[in-house]
Amino acid sequence: MPSLVSSRDVKSNKISGISDNINFSPDVTLRTTWAKLRDNSTTGVVFFVVCRGKVSEGLDFADQAGRAVIMTGIPFAMRKDPKIRLKREFLDQHVLSQKGSKKDQIFFKKIPSKSCRPRIREMLQAAAKMGLTVCRTWAFNDGDYNALQIAPGQFDERVFKALDYVIAESRQVGIRLLFSLVNNLQAYGGKTQYVKWAWDEGVGLSASNDSFFFDPSIRLYFKNYVKTILTRKNSITGVVYRDDPTIFGWELINEPRCITDASGDTLQDWIEEMSSFIKSIDRKHMLTIGLEGFYGPKSPKKDSVNPEFWAADLGADFVRNSAPSTIDFASVHIYPDHWFKKKSLEGKLKFVAKWMRSHIEDGDQVLKKPVMFTEFGLSDLNKGFNPSQRDQFYKTVYDVIYESAKKKGAGGGSFAWQYFVEGMEDYNDDFGIVPWKRASTYEIITKHTCELAKVHGRIESQNLKQLCNH
Repeated sequence: MPSLVSSRDVKSNKISGISDNINFSPDVTLRTTWAKLRDNSTTGVVFFVVCRGKVSEGLDFADQAGRAVIMTGIPFAMRKDPKIRLKREFLDQHVLSQKGSKKDQIFFKKIPSKSCRPRIREMLQAAAKMGLTVCRTWAFNDGDYNALQIAPGQFDERVFKALDYVIAESRQVGIRLLFSLVNNLQAYGGKTQYVKWAWDEGVGLSASNDSFFFDPSIRLYFKNYVKTILTRKNSITGVVYRDDPTIFGWELINEPRCITDASGDTLQDWIEEMSSFIKSIDRKHMLTIGLEGFYGPKSPKKDSVNPEFWAADLGADFVRNSAPSTIDFASVHIYPDHWFKKKSLEGKLKFVAKWMRSHIEDGDQVLKKPVMFTEFGLSDLNKGFNPSQRDQFYKTVYDVIYESAKKKGAGGGSFAWQYFVEGMEDYNDDFGIVPWKRASTYEIITKHTCELAKVHGRIESQNLKQLCNH
């Protein structure tokens, strides 16, 4: 499905340790590191270099045993620390002086502005023409440029009206919205911003990013945010969000991980509390989590289905997390080129089919719930990338969904990361596409749309009739 978000952080799960011996084995180093981190009897400071991805996607700043992990030599500190403030001011000034920074400023200014609205309308209209029915996007921007939530409980009405507009425009074209409520990653604030707020106010229990899940003050921040979103009255339509049928559902958090508690208990407790809280306010909309889909340390599938060993130690477990009655459908992501660095395309596609079938099987036999693949993408930064590879990847995903749909199975649908219209190149990352720019890609997408519509007997809209009856 299309996405209106403007960029995606690069995913990474590979971290290399600094060693006196340069010729170390990354896999051995990783296994040794994970073993030591799980041993609460160890002490000291560990120094790491994040080879790819954001700091927030590497190890956390501190664990529940109080042991610090320093990222690129800079320990976590409150923004009010004088040295940190001076550093931030220097970096801000440096960015403004750089060639190309004007484009970045324009990018952030355009997001909630009226100048961006024609593109939002064009994307939604294009999605409807392709027969797509649901758009997943962010309902958050915490403490960042043009933040929706400026500080805990403080909102920018101008930005809120931009979100109102997205809902109103979606309603006009018949697209429904799946709104994610917070980011596990640092982009758009994320859980890191909540932890910073708590520390700035002197109420934070830990400097760990994962304290987002267990700190009572931060849990209250998030609950207040959620309540504000759910009870918002749209300034254009006059409909309260929790009553709006244009909203398909809510996603608790994008790609949650709680590395400081590999058992999964901390994240599970948070999921159960927050999902119950949302249902106490809104019982009209469906709710999912936003999981990547990894199996936890106690899962019988952790070795046979997970991409690699590290996936079981991220504090999440697909089946356990998705089991509560407050969770209406399960969510899974698919990024084989970021989970594997050495597999061939053929090997990655075989994994994708196995990964998807395993989760659909869980939905059918264990969870008794639909399973939505709420993000999938193939990077064009891969060595030797060719657009035909992305076609093969899309077709693999769609074939497994269609296979399940024909049997009335749990495979409920998929959301590509991410679709654009022409003129939005500056908003793109290495996953985004303009679907109709490549005829073969467009045909794969629209064929899948029609196959699912026919299976479910829902070729009713004018768009689908024109698309599927030619």
